[in-house]
Amino acid sequence: MASVATGFWAGWVVTITVVSAIGLAWLVASVYAAPDDSAEVASHTWDETLREGTSPAPLWWFWFILALLAVSVVYLILYPGLGAYAGALRWSQGGAIADSVASYEQTFGPERARIAAAPVADLVRDADAMRAAWHVFNNNCTACHGRDAGGQAALFPNLTDADWQWGRDEAQIAQTITLGRTAVMPPWQAVLSDDGVARMADYVLALAKHTTLPEGEAAQQFLMYCSACHGANGAGQPALGAPALNDDVWLYGGTATAVRESIAKGRTGTMPAFGTRLDAAEIKLLTAWLAAGAHPEN
Repeated sequence: MASVATGFWAGWVVTITVVSAIGLAWLVASVYAAPDDSAEVASHTWDETLREGTSPAPLWWFWFILALLAVSVVYLILYPGLGAYAGALRWSQGGAIADSVASYEQTFGPERARIAAAPVADLVRDADAMRAAWHVFNNNCTACHGRDAGGQAALFPNLTDADWQWGRDEAQIAQTITLGRTAVMPPWQAVLSDDGVARMADYVLALAKHTTLPEGEAAQQFLMYCSACHGANGAGQPALGAPALNDDVWLYGGTATAVRESIAKGRTGTMPAFGTRLDAAEIKLLTAWLAAGAHPEN
């Protein structure tokens, strides 16, 4: 049985409920049992011709309110509503939810446990499992990554390609879903100055396009400030969440303006943790679906 009010609050609820019911009953009775004063009231006239009415409220109002009072009394007997009293039926919304959860676990618990323990490769080959995984993605992930999992708004990454900032193997995907991720690209404006940011952007774009790398100060600054995370050749380090810079895949845009902004202001994009929202079976399904290429259901 779900918890109900106890102590002072139980008494307060009982007092409010009983006093309100008695007050309503008294009000109705006072209206319909009042003495007939129509003759006295009829003599009250305002503005020469405006007289006070003497017709009582319709009688069906009385019976309707009386019926509602009776229903309320029956309800309070059967269901919780009077403080700590649990009701003759001992029903509560919390109890109904708990029963529903228990029934659900009894029916689907074994299958969910099987999915949580199954190898990703087996789930990828299971059409029903992949269909269920798509629905989990659609319900929880499309707001950011899009219904086609292709990313959007130059803020949320494409999940259908092989370029994953934090790594794309099973363990890395599961960790990303469960614990979330936070980007830690610091701003370099104060260190590099406007000219330095522009030179660094040119250097990074040359890395991405595999063209001749500019020599001089930008190359030295890249080794000094950027290679610790992104690597000397810009290959990136998934363990640090440092994306590859030597390909033409960009999350925040690959134009010179967008790259300069990333260098100057840094990036702190956040992937929220879903470990408390999704259970082990749902996380395993999502992991398998994403590892298989994230193919949306048509």
